[in-house]
Amino acid sequence: MTSPSLHLQDWRAWLPDGDAERDARIVTDARPAGRSLPAMLRRRVNLAGRAVADLLAELDPGADSILLHASRHGDGERTLELLYALAESAPLSPARFGLSVHNAVLGVYSIASGNRRSLQAIAAGGDELAALFSEARGYLAEGAPRVIAVFSDVPVPPRFAAHAPASRGAAALAMRLTLDSGRAIHESPWQGGGEPPQPVDVIAWLRTGGELGSPLRGRAWRLAP
Repeated sequence: MTSPSLHLQDWRAWLPDGDAERDARIVTDARPAGRSLPAMLRRRVNLAGRAVADLLAELDPGADSILLHASRHGDGERTLELLYALAESAPLSPARFGLSVHNAVLGVYSIASGNRRSLQAIAAGGDELAALFSEARGYLAEGAPRVIAVFSDVPVPPRFAAHAPASRGAAALAMRLTLDSGRAIHESPWQGGGEPPQPVDVIAWLRTGGELGSPLRGRAWRLAP
């Protein structure tokens, strides 16, 4: 059985370490404003979380789309602080724990925007893009008119860097995906090697085209003109 095709209708990105070359779809501010979040919620998420919230507000102004958010490491700094506190038998903050989990960003954004549709957080051990496309395809096949798929990550804290894949920089992107409107995303087997794509790689692919491959899943994607 052939899987339904995905189409890219629109996208936005945050790329603080990159050159946007006047691409209006890319924000390069080192410190995202987080204007889509009220101050009391804005301070609860990290910079990537603020960027994600603003990207979602642009792509889903009606706050009525299904949202998927993939991140390999999430808020690693907050998670490690909790683990170090646990190792030292220090008291743990339930609020800090609640904000360290992968679904925290979408949770905060849904409170601010009033989005009550399905929200899903994904961590796939480096294969986040393939997992995002797979989940989006499932929701669309079940009748959702569109899905907003978000992929974000920031470098892990320095004390953990030796135990994680090398980061290619902080970045976040959001893609509005459908089954029949926009640029088709053609999927094919991937025979090459390399590292799994990080958000910065996907942003480059969205801008320049070509082929993007996932060695873990053995799949590749190409955007139609």
